[in-house]
Amino acid sequence: MLPVKPTPFFADKNRAFWNLQLIGWIGAMMLRTMIIFANQQPAGLLVIVFVEMMTGFSISLVLSVIYRHLINRSALVTWGLTALVLTVAVTMYASIDSWLQGIYYANIRETSFAQRFVALIFLDGSLLGAWSALYYAINFFLQVEEQADRLERLEAQATSAQLAMLRYQLNPHFLFNTLNSISTLVLLKQTEPANAMLTRLSGFLRHTLISEPGAKVTVAQEVETLKLYLDIERMRFEDRLRTVFSIDPAAAEGTIPSFLLQPLVENAIKYAVSPQEEGARISLSAQLVGQRLRLTVSDTGPGMQGGRSRSAFPSGFAGAGRPVSTGVGLANIRDRLAQAYGEDHLFEIRTPADGGFTVIIEIPYQRLAGPAEGEKPMPASTVSNPSAQRALGFEA
Repeated sequence: MLPVKPTPFFADKNRAFWNLQLIGWIGAMMLRTMIIFANQQPAGLLVIVFVEMMTGFSISLVLSVIYRHLINRSALVTWGLTALVLTVAVTMYASIDSWLQGIYYANIRETSFAQRFVALIFLDGSLLGAWSALYYAINFFLQVEEQADRLERLEAQATSAQLAMLRYQLNPHFLFNTLNSISTLVLLKQTEPANAMLTRLSGFLRHTLISEPGAKVTVAQEVETLKLYLDIERMRFEDRLRTVFSIDPAAAEGTIPSFLLQPLVENAIKYAVSPQEEGARISLSAQLVGQRLRLTVSDTGPGMQGGRSRSAFPSGFAGAGRPVSTGVGLANIRDRLAQAYGEDHLFEIRTPADGGFTVIIEIPYQRLAGPAEGEKPMPASTVSNPSAQRALGFEA
């Protein structure tokens, strides 16, 4: 979940209120003080100004408590009661101000309370009116900011949930095929291969549980995950499954959505390795093209020949007489890329006339800020080194 990120000054609303309260009323007092000196009035009037400002400060605190309860009401209630409360507050403030000035000017000049009240109500009304307007303006601004942050969090959560849903579709799909193979081995009483496959399956599933569904991993980490998956599939196909990985060192550090390539490899095994007696070769390459990361997964299977089709082609892609499978593999990847990168990605399928099948993905090149705590991603040099690939079982 994304945290709410208010404007820095208002990160602590209570502290921001007191800061503005002190700054505002001290500023008003300094303004009245400068007016006194500019008009060459007696310095004793400063005491009256101080008491007046303290009175206004106290009244505004009462107003803030009332406004806090009115701000979330309907517009008619909020503004109607605000006008009523403000009128009472201004009347009280002007009355106290008139009484104080009557005490100070008693021996200087004769003025009635009504005269002083009328003279001061406009000044005090403007002061409290500006304070009230600023109070509502700031709080409405903070509400809009909070709603915007909440909407951003909800959108991020919806995107994360959709990405998780798309990725979790892959696990049952793969799990069904693997458990079916284990069941076959058990029926044939081949307990050792069945046990080995179960052990590797548990290792792969443990790896899937550790990684977050919406997280991004480096290409090197994704290749490491593919190794776990291919270890299981080699139990089924043995020498019929041949793999070649060509990963540029710089490309190995690029980030992609986790488990993006596994369904592509699974799709190649299903449609290239499985139907052919001699099996097929699956190739994965990763390279930088300018500021973009290009991933290519290809196989030497029959492709679209012989009426075959791949799961979830784009609408209208399969030729006449080639029914489109209801699988989720390729469509799932298209949806995940759209969720992660919007329009800023390429997903292209190529099927040469002489056979074979190739999927090309291009996305913006991004790197992780740093490896997560406890993680030890596979070094890029290991992934791109042919001898290291053979040692890890990536090339057959």
